[in-house]
Amino acid sequence: MQHLCIVTTGGTIDKIYFDDLSTYQIGEPEIGRILTSFGVNFSFNVVALMRKDSLHLTADDRELIRRTIEAQPHAHILVTHGTDTMVETAKVLASIPGKTIVLTGALNPARFQNSDAVFNIGCAIGAVQVLPPGAYITMSGRVWDPAKVRKNRDANRFEPI
Repeated sequence: MQHLCIVTTGGTIDKIYFDDLSTYQIGEPEIGRILTSFGVNFSFNVVALMRKDSLHLTADDRELIRRTIEAQPHAHILVTHGTDTMVETAKVLASIPGKTIVLTGALNPARFQNSDAVFNIGCAIGAVQVLPPGAYITMSGRVWDPAKVRKNRDANRFEPI
């Protein structure tokens, strides 16, 4: 991988909480700051496409994500995305030819001390470098085929179907 294109869509990974009642906004993408702070040894660009909770993504939003990825000149794409509908978006992206696309996110905001964001981003970067073209989900140390996984909202984890 010579270059990684990162497309951000919002989700918990970029949430900023303001009070004890869990009022939040989706802030600027955290991934560029995270990668820069670790001094990664590859070039990357961040396409901050939208700031939405994935429960609010529409079919038109998913088509915009698809068109944006198709338009990128690079073959390696990492998408940060909310976890609730990550599987739906990955299925829309699965038929894009010639690109390896890995979606990841976080169960806790990247700004939180014990967030899983950095771990998930690291796993996604490793996965995007070695997987064949297609769309995948990387969460909690696992790489998933979007046709064979679901999010168990009650347990707050991804599991095979």
